[in-house]
Amino acid sequence: MFGQDIGIDLGTATVIAYVKGKGIVLREPSVVAVNNVTGEVLAVGHEARRMLGRTPGNIIATRPLRDGVISDYTVTEKMLKYFIGKIGGRFLFAPRIMICIPSQVTEVEKKAVIDAASNAGARRVYLIEEPIAAAIGAGLDISKPSGNMIVDIGGGTTDIAVISLGGSVVSTSIKIAGDKFDEAIVRYIKKKHNVMIGERTAEELKLNIGCVYPKFQDMEMDVRGRDLLTGLPRTITVYSSEMLEALEEPSMLIVDAVHNVLEKTPPELASDISDKGIYMTGGGCLIDGLDKLIQEKTGINVMIAEDSISCVAIGTGKALDNLDNLDRSRRG
Repeated sequence: MFGQDIGIDLGTATVIAYVKGKGIVLREPSVVAVNNVTGEVLAVGHEARRMLGRTPGNIIATRPLRDGVISDYTVTEKMLKYFIGKIGGRFLFAPRIMICIPSQVTEVEKKAVIDAASNAGARRVYLIEEPIAAAIGAGLDISKPSGNMIVDIGGGTTDIAVISLGGSVVSTSIKIAGDKFDEAIVRYIKKKHNVMIGERTAEELKLNIGCVYPKFQDMEMDVRGRDLLTGLPRTITVYSSEMLEALEEPSMLIVDAVHNVLEKTPPELASDISDKGIYMTGGGCLIDGLDKLIQEKTGINVMIAEDSISCVAIGTGKALDNLDNLDRSRRG
């Protein structure tokens, strides 16, 4: 049945869905607003994200995934059910779904993803590692005996892998990514300006003036937060040079992780990587200067993949083409 296969990038910050034959059909924040008295889901996605930090006591706007894995199973299931219904409300049959997961998840975490998708209405669930999906989505040919290095920076995790012959040779997954950048900004503004800002404001600072490599021209942005001395709202001006300082620690942890993977890479594959370069994918890789920083510290050319935010979902979608072979091998 055409259109029954869905690829889902179940991200900590964003859920992106790809339907076979149609491309990307859904891109929404992975946020759910729940009435904590009745357990009823009030809003999902964009609508729920607008409620973050702005809800009365009986409503909680939460992100059911933390650091790339399910932290609230029930809410994740409800969120998936909502998104699957939104994508395929007209499906005659339950869809087959491929979901990508960080490269270092445990068997328990894998089972949680499979169970949540099955209970949300999937006929069959497959899992694919994020770096492999990202490499396929970035247009790399990973089937050959040649090394490809992918650094996929999402909201909750950064997955780094060297891929050859369709599988990960060396990989690591660290819980330092977009969310940790936001948290670092919140801490820095609190310490330096004595002002408390919310996660959304921190994210706006990161997107607009955030950088991890010195800029030619210092940029500025006005933000409003709560003065910790008076308890009243206060507007402050923040500069990109301050962002550089705030984001130094998390960005260096990512550089160190890339270094560690390179150190463990077999020499032949390492020489392939120094020829081809390192490919970066995921929304987190778009922070200004991260490619330059990794290039400077490793001495290897760094490229940001085209449509880097959607790479994992596109790769998951392309991998759907092999589902029939997977089914046959299971039956065989």
